[in-house]
Amino acid sequence: MGIQVANPIEKQSTEIQKIFDLQQAYQYEVGNSSVSERKAKLKKLHQAILKYRPQIKEALYKDFKKHPSEVDLTEVYPITNDIKHTRSHLRSWMRKHRVHTPVAMLGSSSYIQYEPKGVVLIISPWNFPVNLTFGPLVSAIAAGNCAMIKPSEHTPNSSAIMKKIVDEVFDKKEVALIEGDVSTAQTLLKLPFNHIFFTGAPSIGKIVMAAAAKNLTSVTLELGGKSPTIVDESANIDAAARRIAWGKYMNNGQICIAPDYVFVHESKKTAFIEKVKSYIQKFYAEDPSKHDSYARMVNHRHYNRVKSYVDDAIKKGAKVEAGAKFDDKQDYIAPTVMTNVDRNSTLMTEEIFGPVMPVFGFSDLKEVVQEINSKEKPLALYIYSKKRKNINYVLANTRAGGTCINHNAVHFFNNDLPFGGSNNSGIGKANGRFGFEAFSNARGVLKQHVPNALELLMPPYNGFKQKLIDLTIKYF
Repeated sequence: MGIQVANPIEKQSTEIQKIFDLQQAYQYEVGNSSVSERKAKLKKLHQAILKYRPQIKEALYKDFKKHPSEVDLTEVYPITNDIKHTRSHLRSWMRKHRVHTPVAMLGSSSYIQYEPKGVVLIISPWNFPVNLTFGPLVSAIAAGNCAMIKPSEHTPNSSAIMKKIVDEVFDKKEVALIEGDVSTAQTLLKLPFNHIFFTGAPSIGKIVMAAAAKNLTSVTLELGGKSPTIVDESANIDAAARRIAWGKYMNNGQICIAPDYVFVHESKKTAFIEKVKSYIQKFYAEDPSKHDSYARMVNHRHYNRVKSYVDDAIKKGAKVEAGAKFDDKQDYIAPTVMTNVDRNSTLMTEEIFGPVMPVFGFSDLKEVVQEINSKEKPLALYIYSKKRKNINYVLANTRAGGTCINHNAVHFFNNDLPFGGSNNSGIGKANGRFGFEAFSNARGVLKQHVPNALELLMPPYNGFKQKLIDLTIKYF
């Protein structure tokens, strides 16, 4: 009789269920942890991230040649800053919040108590694997939850070092990181989590939300979309070009809040393009393929995806102003600027998520706003202008998850601002207190101290009671 070998998928599924059951049993102990205990856990996570900082840098370089300094700025700093901010404010966030009680309910008091949702699932993406895994985890810990984490399989080196950190800091009955592919995510999504925090593409967000609906699980969906950028006639073109080039080409454009496409006033369009080209050279030298500050596409599939967008745009008449150079062997796409891009090309119908910048001229701001509003609500919208009238017009007549004025992407770093999208670009908010609330249930509590007037209105009803009800409706 042959030896039966356990199916790897079934084996992992069994292990996942075991961990989930452990966390289910342990959730109330974690939920009843004090402010000091939660802060201690966050401090331990902070120390571990700093301890493994060299290995984090090495992992991200292996995954997509991300420069160590860029790792510090976009992966390490956001988390260490988030932990410091959370530890500083956690006591006030956890405190009972007294609220007003109506006069008609005289004799009672009311407050809001934030309680943990319970056992939560965090599904993180590959573009900023450390930042977008540990960021939600900080909020989940602060709110007193147990958590299971599924990082992206596209960045295996980053996932491995994060697992090492999680295993060192936490017992798996409180926090566990599960490595694996799509089948692993599918297994996890079948479980009745109390909350799911997903970061990724809108198309996958719909799958996550459908799975969550089967268990009536609440969700936070940090998605993406085509974030538009407007540069009007009054803008500082040098500053706009520098900041937009930085936001567009950092991480090889694989950023959910990167400027996706740019509208520039016709009077400044040529100057803007020339400035962007000059900053590409300043940032990454004459040949970015040989410069270590310039990252690569995460894998060949995404390389081919972005390359196909460029090829399709060129076939439909787009003009290459800079870049459009490729190297299949290293998944290299040069920083690219394109004009005369057909609105129906894939470059304009799909989120680019790569180092390609379509630039359009405009003369009428209202037409720009109309075009933006014809698409799905973006995760971010940016406007460069010195005209308060133009800024206010854009803010009042567009909808977006977040906005920077005279900059881009940096709003993510402010922990006092909510971060998240709207509809197609996301559901719910993250960062600081907003992340804490995402992983919490705001439990309304009313305490009755002495009998109140409402007790006079209990059945049986009569004419006198109806008069009291009429007075209550009229005056209270």
